Amino acid sequence: MNRFRIRKPRSHRGGGASVANIRSYRELKVWQESMDTAMEIFQLTRSFPVDERYSLVDQIRRSSRSVAANIAEAWRKRRYEAAFGSKLSDSEAEACEVQTGIEIALRCEYLEKKTAARLDTQYENILAKLVAMIRDSHKWTIRETSSG
Repeated sequence: MNRFRIRKPRSHRGGGASVANIRSYRELKVWQESMDTAMEIFQLTRSFPVDERYSLVDQIRRSSRSVAANIAEAWRKRRYEAAFGSKLSDSEAEACEVQTGIEIALRCEYLEKKTAARLDTQYENILAKLVAMIRDSHKWTIRETSSG
């Protein structure tokens, strides 16, 4: 019979107390922060001009949601370290895409400088957590053990 167990790292930066205690991606601090920021972006983009609805608004909303979605997908791919890292890398790329959207919104004067700076900082924090998880992906993976 095969069993799966989570490797226990000495420390981790992605979510909370210990990887071994995390049972769902929803418990990951990085997922929670990306969801909160995506919802904030949703609210803020409601005030963008109507002519941006199918361009900037759509793009920034989709990429902000994709950050959290890719983290959730990565969590389910922990049996395969490369797949786990790849999905986190996708999340990292989406976060950078959101930052670009924020910069465009700032330059188009759809966002105030203070708001754009705060959002950018939030994504820098998310990116730092993602990079740490990618760097230490072996600590997050589930490895198969046999019992006999």
